[in-house]
Amino acid sequence: MKTDQVAQRFAQAQSSYEQHAIAQRRVAMELVQYMQAHIPVNLQRILEIGCGSGLFTRQLMQHYSFDQLFLNDLYPEVKQHFEEDGRIYWGIGNIETLPLPQSLDLVVSCSALQWVQHLDALFVKIYQALNPSGLFCFASYAQDNLKEIKVLTGQGLEYRSPPQMVELLESCGFEVLMQEEQHLILEFEHPREVLKHIKATGVQATAEGFRWSKSSLQLFYERYQKFQLSDSQKYPLTYHPIYLIARKHP
Repeated sequence: MKTDQVAQRFAQAQSSYEQHAIAQRRVAMELVQYMQAHIPVNLQRILEIGCGSGLFTRQLMQHYSFDQLFLNDLYPEVKQHFEEDGRIYWGIGNIETLPLPQSLDLVVSCSALQWVQHLDALFVKIYQALNPSGLFCFASYAQDNLKEIKVLTGQGLEYRSPPQMVELLESCGFEVLMQEEQHLILEFEHPREVLKHIKATGVQATAEGFRWSKSSLQLFYERYQKFQLSDSQKYPLTYHPIYLIARKHP
């Protein structure tokens, strides 16, 4: 998936994102709770990768004090979601090619790293940008994420498993302090509501060159029946968030 396509899809979804980002909101709150157990509340320099509409950023600003917060996203329109704050600095563009601010105490990312094409190279850049004992905390998604869509359409990202993520972090020099995973199941009245939710949150950015026709939609609805939950008669959509906190060596 090309970065500009991802940016375009999320830009189109930004007005509807907050209202529909049920799973992402829960993931943001969960990540902050894990962070509170491992990360001191007073920090100097923080970088957030993929801040989007600020779902996670607002949680971060509520629970942590800092001197400088560097916010990154793919498109400049995200700035409209944030109030003026002299501590905030912007880095707009693809985090894989942008130079990172240095001497960071903390790098965070919530529901964004699954879009990165070369995670190993990015993790090395993050390691180099952190101060000794600096922390890297993130929530991303693992192999069962949106599995219903992948089964029915063949469309979806290639996700790394939690052990693969741990191995990657350790190979870059990090010490992994914490790892957790969850399965969040959202329930919908009809498969068309599943598609609306996906479109409204921009996560349909998985579909490169994929177009729905009347017949393919009908087939999708029919085939989604096999996932119908027997107790509630509703249609599930699975999110598989993973949470990791890692530390650079002193």
